[in-house]
Amino acid sequence: MKATIWHNPRCSKSRAALDLLEAAPGVEVEVIEYLKSSPKRDEIAALLSKAGLAPREALRKGEAIIKEIGLDTGDDAAILDAMAQHPILIERAIVITDKGAVIARPPERALEVI
Repeated sequence: MKATIWHNPRCSKSRAALDLLEAAPGVEVEVIEYLKSSPKRDEIAALLSKAGLAPREALRKGEAIIKEIGLDTGDDAAILDAMAQHPILIERAIVITDKGAVIARPPERALEVI
């Protein structure tokens, strides 16, 4: 099975989710450091749709950039635009497999899709 993780190596929860995936037998892990290679708006929208999440549910609400840009956290279209411009706003880690996608918070949620 292949699992893709949108990963931030500076985040302990993201590192823990990656560790769980790498320890799972038969799982080939692809790591995407989404802060280095920013996903496009349509990629983010498709991923959130696969996870069954509205953009506001995947928004890191504590990030200072929200206030700096005056983001309306109730406007999903604006949130997607902001996530594409400022990927730090995307909650982490996100794990994607053929079974679905989840935000791995807590990290053990990664196991739900493998």
